[in-house]
Amino acid sequence: MAQTIKPSRFFAGDSVIWAVVFLLALFSILVVYSATGTLAYKRLSGDTEYYLFKHTILVLFSLVAMWICHQIDYKYYSRISRYTLLFSVPLLIFTWQYGTTINDATRWVTVPYINQTFQPSDLAKLALIANMASMLSKRQQSIKEFQRAILPILLWCGVTCGLIGLSDLSGAIILFATCMLLLFIGRVPVRYLFALVLVGVLAGTFALVVGQRAGTAKSRISAYLNQDKISFQAEQSYIAIATGGVFGKGPGNSDQRNFLPHPYSDFIFAVIVEEYGIFGAILVIVLYLTLLYRGMMTVSKSESAFGGLLSAGLSFSLVIQAMINMGVAVGVLPITGLQLPLLSMGGTSLLFTGVSIGIMISVSKSEDTFVATETGIRKKRIAK
Repeated sequence: MAQTIKPSRFFAGDSVIWAVVFLLALFSILVVYSATGTLAYKRLSGDTEYYLFKHTILVLFSLVAMWICHQIDYKYYSRISRYTLLFSVPLLIFTWQYGTTINDATRWVTVPYINQTFQPSDLAKLALIANMASMLSKRQQSIKEFQRAILPILLWCGVTCGLIGLSDLSGAIILFATCMLLLFIGRVPVRYLFALVLVGVLAGTFALVVGQRAGTAKSRISAYLNQDKISFQAEQSYIAIATGGVFGKGPGNSDQRNFLPHPYSDFIFAVIVEEYGIFGAILVIVLYLTLLYRGMMTVSKSESAFGGLLSAGLSFSLVIQAMINMGVAVGVLPITGLQLPLLSMGGTSLLFTGVSIGIMISVSKSEDTFVATETGIRKKRIAK
């Protein structure tokens, strides 16, 4: 029998991903503590420790969720992905009609008794990525048959992205881009990718006509294209970045946190650059790119198509959201309202980010075991 290398009991899988996550989590606590100073002064008479403890607890919860998910065999997620997606679709409809509205967007459901808001779109995104990876892996032998292999995938993608787009156009666009990537990696013929584009256009049109964010999207794009007038949020972000310099003003010394709307979530990257300078910005970008690289590596190394597709989809979704958030802060993209994964203050977004990374580590853990097993078999054959 081939010998296998048993992974660590508590922290198995890709050690690089573990290191990246812990660095981003530590960075998140430091920056959010600084960025919530003005919010604490206005709401809690200067009790900044309240948000420090609250955010630290949320970060720890996300790390615990990541640890639990990495202990589960990733193949289990294939079995539950369809049921989770079936549950997510009516939940998205319920949220759109009866959910909690914040900043003119109905994206949240308030959980009774604990009075904690929950964002169903986070669950739906994770479920769709896992389900698409599962369907593509099972249909590799019939991948060129449109009606049997591709049509169900396109329908699920269109329905889920359309429902999310009713209240979150930016999140729906990122999810749609992730679906395109999965189809490309899953060896789907190029002509069927154009079919997905058509589905995306229909879903986007539905979201704009029926949903809540058409006016907001139009105003943000108009503001971005109007070079003569810069929006207040963008202006304050530019000032923060411009005054940060090479080395920054130092931790806790941000001035623009007093003027930036949501400096602890949407524009936290501007605070990072202001306090830690260009070096801090480069470090954050390198960490995200490392996470993407390690996640995409499993496409070629995973023992199954499902594992590679799942890891690639989750890593791409997280990192592209991070790049869009940073692009908004520096003025490359229109304002979107997206958070910076693992760094921004949040509730369910942090939790589901931890779950996503835990699944990626579970795939890498299985990959390590598979490689060790293959190595043992080869050594045994050579010995004979």
